[in-house]
Amino acid sequence: MHHVLCGLAANVALPSELVDRLIAVADDDIAVDLAGRADLSRDQAVALASRVEGSGVRLAYEGRLTAADVDPAAQPLTALALLDEGAGNPEWARLLAADPDPRRREKLAACPGLPADVVEALAADPDVRVVAELAVWTTAEVTARLAGHPHAEVRRAVAANEATPPAVLAALVTGEGLPPAPRCLVCDREATPFVHDAHCPCPHCDLPTGASCDGSHESALHDLWAAALRNPATPAGAVVGFADHPSMILRWALAARSDLPPEVYRQLAADPTPGVRAGLAGNPAIDDDLIRTLADDRGHDVRRSLAHNERVPLDVLVHLAGVTRIGPTLLPRIAAASPAEVRELARSSNPAARMLVAQRRDLRPEFRDALAADPDAKVVKAIAPHPGLTEAQLRAMVDRHGVRVLAKVATNPDASPALLEDLTRHEPPVRKAFREIARHRNATARTLFACLADGDARPMAAGHPALPAAVVVELLADADWRVVEAAAANPSLPLAVMSDLVPRL
Repeated sequence: MHHVLCGLAANVALPSELVDRLIAVADDDIAVDLAGRADLSRDQAVALASRVEGSGVRLAYEGRLTAADVDPAAQPLTALALLDEGAGNPEWARLLAADPDPRRREKLAACPGLPADVVEALAADPDVRVVAELAVWTTAEVTARLAGHPHAEVRRAVAANEATPPAVLAALVTGEGLPPAPRCLVCDREATPFVHDAHCPCPHCDLPTGASCDGSHESALHDLWAAALRNPATPAGAVVGFADHPSMILRWALAARSDLPPEVYRQLAADPTPGVRAGLAGNPAIDDDLIRTLADDRGHDVRRSLAHNERVPLDVLVHLAGVTRIGPTLLPRIAAASPAEVRELARSSNPAARMLVAQRRDLRPEFRDALAADPDAKVVKAIAPHPGLTEAQLRAMVDRHGVRVLAKVATNPDASPALLEDLTRHEPPVRKAFREIARHRNATARTLFACLADGDARPMAAGHPALPAAVVVELLADADWRVVEAAAANPSLPLAVMSDLVPRL
């Protein structure tokens, strides 16, 4: 019954009076679906938030609750969500700054526009996690003060804040002008020297694997450096020296920066770690010479990352498509291609080039139709979902290339009911196609019956509005809970059945 009620909570055809009855019995799971209903009235939203506070948080973030709807003492999480959205009462911040639960104070510390006295109270909070959370989100003036905090975790948070003044970030990296931090998360809890075991037997331990301290807070300092390297406000001059640091994590973070001198990028291109080179390959700040160097890198992740670089030259991208598994995605460089470049790619003798441009969904009809008749199955597979293709073109694709393109043909928004039905009868069958057909808007009842026979497609077919009501009712007793929820969410479910299933007030 629980899965039935969860499905009903998401059913767009559920009448308002039945929504009221569901709200009255909602638990956390049911409330998730109820909170997502577009037709939820303000009174229903208030009632749901009062019953299940988790749903109140979502409703607050979606702008469906106001400060007048919330009691901060009874619904502190919802109040925090409204404060986070800038829609709460400032007095709530003063109330929550004294909350005995540090997790709530930590959440409050991330909220924008806090009163000055609340910021001061959070900056002096006895729980370092609260102060660190404030440091991540607060203003430049406050971060400048917190940079000298005695706890390394707060300094790491300051290093991550893009509002932190560049001079302060540089000081955090070099340590110049700041007193050493006397404490870190490791030496707060353990006698030093200490290294946290990856197989730590303590069930409540939340120290990261490998966290260590020998008195110098080395893992905390490493994390601070990583945060500063990822922060675009950190001056490049303060971080270029990390290009040959022993830590792969730090070199990887450096490789993603867009403000480094060319010689540093060249040094990183020769890094022994493929992940660092892959991070560099996706960086739009590298020049064409370095892009062409990385195109010959034998690391698969390097080439794939380079293919997603928005500045990669088209000839390099075509080469990469021929030697790298990029996947069925529209690459940034292809999305930004000019009309002349699109024409060049669509008419190229290289099937890799045609496959790349076939991922676009805004092609002129002559290019779309030419690619639909392409002799290469990979090109046809890429163009098959393109809107505007005729039934004859889609059938011709399947006739020529069979199982290699069938699932993609099934995703075409213009695939006719007759074509979809024929695809379910294809020999050999293509299981992935059944999943696509089961969610297709043009699927008919007969087609959906075929999809119900496939285990993966069955839940999608159960929720399709074209499925006959009698079948939908039968599926409410299915052994697979996913099918049950989908059937209960099906708008074809008869109203009388819905009413019988929802508990009465």
